[in-house]
Amino acid sequence: MVILGLILLIIGLIAGIGFLWILGVILIIAGLVLNLVPIGGTRRRYY
Repeated sequence: MVILGLILLIIGLIAGIGFLWILGVILIIAGLVLNLVPIGGTRRRYY
């Protein structure tokens, strides 16, 4: 998702399309959040 965001960001900057640039930034942020936040209870539990 981060790579797709970077691709859209670069295409948006080169072509001058603001929508692709904004979409690329959103995908980069969403990809980083999903990579950093553990989902599905992946915490280690110590008893």
